Amino acid sequence: MYEEILYEVEDPVATITLNRPAQLNAWTDRMAAELKHAMARAEADPQVVVIVVTGAGRGFCAGADLKRLEAISAGERSFGAAPELAADPGDPEVGESFRGAYTYLMSIRKPVVAAVNGACAGMAVPIALCCDVRFASDRAVFTTAFSRRGLVAEWGLSWLLPRAVGPAHALDLLFSARKVGGAEAERIGLVNRVVPHDELLPFVRAWAKDVAAHCSPTSMRIMKRQVYQNLTDSLGNAERESIRLMIESFGRPDFREGVMSFLEKRDPKFGRV
Repeated sequence: MYEEILYEVEDPVATITLNRPAQLNAWTDRMAAELKHAMARAEADPQVVVIVVTGAGRGFCAGADLKRLEAISAGERSFGAAPELAADPGDPEVGESFRGAYTYLMSIRKPVVAAVNGACAGMAVPIALCCDVRFASDRAVFTTAFSRRGLVAEWGLSWLLPRAVGPAHALDLLFSARKVGGAEAERIGLVNRVVPHDELLPFVRAWAKDVAAHCSPTSMRIMKRQVYQNLTDSLGNAERESIRLMIESFGRPDFREGVMSFLEKRDPKFGRV
């Protein structure tokens, strides 16, 4: 079914690899549809606790495919997707703001981790920012690119980027479209952590396995929804909602298991969702 991505599940991790290495995984409509379909598969699979997105070869994603950009510049506006790839992953309770073309990644009910292994350019930047956590290779390079193509802050980047790095850094990266290496990306908050290139996927998988072994999938699902919903809410509402959700959590088996495993000095055995 998939032509432009690879999909692999190794308990407890689903790895989705953008797979057009000769084009530095440049983005196409087909790739977008395949990613969304694979996200739905991983979200529905009880074996999967964490979903990882990475790129094949030297790049994470070089942005939109140049042939597609050329067609758009010539007036083409159709964005067709294969009907067999139709999918609607994500939690509608998060709200429509987080159910967009790529912001739907923020509504996926499981943690989504970007393992940025190389070039991350143009529209790949907002896609990476829609992932919950970002780890990068020390060979990773980021550029927004848009101002150098006569474009704008696409795919919600004007909302996503300031929340990750602050308005001043965001406008610097948007205005200049300069290249940012891994060390600077980590310093300004564009990524969570930078690791040596050859250690990136082992590091990410170890992080995912640790989360799966020690953390409640139900807790993570609810906390993810809280964080994104509260980005557009007041502190008072966030606090009141957190108290309501806290009281609900007291009645779940995961709460008892979390307490008992701590008292008994053993790893918890949480149910998967």
